[in-house]
Amino acid sequence: MKSLRILAATFVASCLMTAAAFAADPSGSWKWSQAGRQGQQEITAKLVLKDGKLTGSVLQPGRGGGEPMPIDISDASFKGDVVAFSTVRTFGDNKIVTKYEGKLDGDSIKGTIERGAFNGQEATKSDWAATKAKM
Repeated sequence: MKSLRILAATFVASCLMTAAAFAADPSGSWKWSQAGRQGQQEITAKLVLKDGKLTGSVLQPGRGGGEPMPIDISDASFKGDVVAFSTVRTFGDNKIVTKYEGKLDGDSIKGTIERGAFNGQEATKSDWAATKAKM
């Protein structure tokens, strides 16, 4: 009977360790499209989760179709299956903060983007659906 309990405990521990090994990880390149001044634009985020800390950058098309500009993410977190981070862009004296939050589900993140106000306009919120790029 005692050996059966030990075997059951070993099985449960093994299952828990396996589940932890396959826990969700947002690391990788993520792509999505959004409307911009030049029409639909493809955006890429490169995220890295290491030692519980989320870092990375978002690569957005340059102004007027210029070279893409990488923007480091800030206020980043990954808790449970929720990815959250912000980007800050500066235009003259104006800082525009964009907040991203979404639920990671396999190779997709679905949630919302909140774009900060610019020139006295109100902040806007829209749906966000990113797909993990295949390497």
